Amino acid sequence: MSLADKLFIDMCKDILENGTSTEGENVRPKWEDGSFAYTIKGFGIINRYDLSKEFPALTLRRTAFKSCVDEMLWIWQKKSNNVNELISHIWDSWADEKGTIGKAYGYQLGVKHKYKEGDMDQVDRIIYDLKNNPYSRRIMTNIYVHQDLHEMNLYPCAYSMTFNVTKTKDSGRLKLNAILNQRSQDILAANNWNVCQYAVLMHMLAQVSDMEAGELVHVITDAHIYDRHIPIIRELIERPVYNAPSFWINPDIKNFYDFTIEDVRLENYVTGPKIEHIPVAV
Repeated sequence: MSLADKLFIDMCKDILENGTSTEGENVRPKWEDGSFAYTIKGFGIINRYDLSKEFPALTLRRTAFKSCVDEMLWIWQKKSNNVNELISHIWDSWADEKGTIGKAYGYQLGVKHKYKEGDMDQVDRIIYDLKNNPYSRRIMTNIYVHQDLHEMNLYPCAYSMTFNVTKTKDSGRLKLNAILNQRSQDILAANNWNVCQYAVLMHMLAQVSDMEAGELVHVITDAHIYDRHIPIIRELIERPVYNAPSFWINPDIKNFYDFTIEDVRLENYVTGPKIEHIPVAV
């Protein structure tokens, strides 16, 4: 069993057994038929993934790896808010007539800010500090910008990354660690999708900064399972599990903006069957 599988199974069991139901409350999301989408929620879930030991892709079911990497690059590399630049269609429900999601996600990472070292956006600032000030305690991004919330078609769910560099005891090489803060997460539809995205991001940033990828700590404030997802989750966590896949990243890429979805892949990725037609609440 991979660590990612164990963490996922334990998290789901904890939410189902000890979580709080929102049934009957005034909730925002609705199903496609117009009925309210209630959840069982867990508060303050924290999962730790050591990327130096394994890549945290679930084997209970297959995570659409290329699509999740494409979305991560759409946000962090292209700094885009236009859904027409994505392979998948997961953002279509939140797009306007021009195909944008407003001033959300990638848009915020592309906004330039004034620093002592000059004007930079948040991604370029991260890369600059990792290369020039790796032990800084101020290496972070935040896309939950209150002044722009009214122009966002969806408030950011995964909204902040805080990076911290340590030194590997054996080799003395620098190790890149990070905390991903997420205000809300649909556990079935998005949990491992997000974990894989930010694991890949850390591997990419570590490589271009001449570091090793270390620990990814995932903090979820509201970790919820939707009512129509409960039977799917119960079946999923009883499935057989397999060994974690191997992760390959193109060693020739030294510039973050040169990465494509073809420069990373999972090898020996053995999984259970895909779950078809997961209902999504909007």
